[in-house]
Amino acid sequence: MPRPIKPRFVSAYPVMAAFVPRGIAVTGEGLISVEEFEAIRLSDFEHLDQESAASMMGVSRHTFGRLLAKARATVADALVTGKELRIEGGNYEIRGRGMKRRRCRGGGGGRGKE
Repeated sequence: MPRPIKPRFVSAYPVMAAFVPRGIAVTGEGLISVEEFEAIRLSDFEHLDQESAASMMGVSRHTFGRLLAKARATVADALVTGKELRIEGGNYEIRGRGMKRRRCRGGGGGRGKE
């Protein structure tokens, strides 16, 4: 039996939920989870090193690197091939609110949608 995935900490739910190419026909969609979005935000927008960003999310540096690599690959694919990019799902908790908020994206490892 696989080990359960711990929720990752994110600072807030993304303000934008999707990005759509303008002026061309959409060729599909790319999905990134909220925690993958947070990894991009911390690394590329906040310019944090992976160790600091991983600590903020409550994950190992290796796990952070995997989240970041997967998110970057999905974003690059969407930009190059003209796909809609959506941010949704995942397994996360919003940091510093006292209440927990979790989202689960289905399709992987037998996990269903909540």
